[in-house]
Amino acid sequence: MSVHDVPGAFNFRDVGGLPAAGGRTRSGVLYRSGNLGHLTAAGKEQVAGLGIRRIVDLRDDDERRTEPSRVEGLGIDTVHLPMYAGSVASFFADDLSLDDVYRALVDGSAARLVDAARAVLEVQPVLVHCTVGKDRTGLSVALILAAAGVDEDAVIADYARTEQLLPVRRNEGVLRFLRHQYPDARHLEDLVTRSPGEAMRAVFDDLRLRYGGPVDYLQAYGFTADEIAELRRTLVE
Repeated sequence: MSVHDVPGAFNFRDVGGLPAAGGRTRSGVLYRSGNLGHLTAAGKEQVAGLGIRRIVDLRDDDERRTEPSRVEGLGIDTVHLPMYAGSVASFFADDLSLDDVYRALVDGSAARLVDAARAVLEVQPVLVHCTVGKDRTGLSVALILAAAGVDEDAVIADYARTEQLLPVRRNEGVLRFLRHQYPDARHLEDLVTRSPGEAMRAVFDDLRLRYGGPVDYLQAYGFTADEIAELRRTLVE
């Protein structure tokens, strides 16, 4: 799980090296990060140097317009899979908890979560990102890793790692802005800055209760056994 210093981006890391059934996840195949809207020239060079062939962007249209990815000229295929059931702002306005957000994503974006797994399966090396790389990216990558046979504790630890990789100055600025807009919201800090392991474990427990598990959930929405087998061959050595 190596972290890459990519100027202008944050929370940028390789999910290689995680324990999985029969081996470990390959390095240099699947990356995850926050948005690429502030990449410097050096950051673009870093992304190019990783050989990334596809980007899976989970942001909605407004987010992409506000912070367009600075990857022009790199020849990278971008797949847009907006993954919120409702706007990002509505999650703050409705004062949703992390558990609420993840339940909304699981219930409202199942087809997109399957599409994200397929997008990773089709082309590598591949980078999955949203705005922060915490919630939509966290859930998508967690399901992809689970489908590849990665140990659940390792999947959850990878999700939880984001909290330590978010820039303090970014957190403070976003929280200050949102507290002014939503002074009575109780869950702002969790939504903006936190990725507690128990939140993803609760998702997996819920999927076990309702579907049989995270892999069964993906299969319920069309991800096939052959695709799962190919994903494991692709991601695990």
